[in-house]
Amino acid sequence: MSTRPEPDLAEETALFSAGAALVGGVDEVGRGAWAGPVTVGIVTIRAGHPDAPSGIRDSKLVSRARRRVLAPAIDEWAVESATGDATPAECDALGMRAAVALAASRAIEALREPPDAVIVDGPLDLLDGRSERLASLVAGHRWRQRPPRVVPVVKADQRCLSVAAASIVAKVGRDSAMAGLASSFPAFDFEGNVGYPSPSHQRALFGYGLTAIHRRSWSFVDALRWEDADR
Repeated sequence: MSTRPEPDLAEETALFSAGAALVGGVDEVGRGAWAGPVTVGIVTIRAGHPDAPSGIRDSKLVSRARRRVLAPAIDEWAVESATGDATPAECDALGMRAAVALAASRAIEALREPPDAVIVDGPLDLLDGRSERLASLVAGHRWRQRPPRVVPVVKADQRCLSVAAASIVAKVGRDSAMAGLASSFPAFDFEGNVGYPSPSHQRALFGYGLTAIHRRSWSFVDALRWEDADR
């Protein structure tokens, strides 16, 4: 039986060898949610950094309880870690790709020291936002004065340790934010489903309709047939 390989620092080490002094791993969570923000996490490290806490994996492969243990350990291990959000309204207005770029820009802006290079999960430059509105939203961000080199890596959340760590930081941060909103929308079980599709979430939509934190341009809105709902 094959086992999934553990993430390592091969990509980060290559960037250090190419001259980067500070490298960041970047990953997003919340892309497929129906409610709540899309959140991007970033974790930065230096060459010769101390060994990482054991058990860091893509957040989807780590239990919720284990993620809560790992997140503060990652904060201690990293040079810095931070998150950035794009709101549901921004997801609707910009589209998901640009919303993720906005959240990534805000995550980098939250750092005291921007990295020289960032590794992002997937085949595309996560910071390559092309809409005019996005350009205006990030124009004042300090890191844009010296933009980092962006290195897209397919399955970086499974291959690159800093990106896997960023996925955990982003997931724990977003889950905590959604849990904080749960008491304002008790029927939707946001503490449990954190805004993703679930039976309880769908039942609440049929009974109560969209909340202030739902993404209104998503296809699920058109698919809801209120008159046929089983309440």
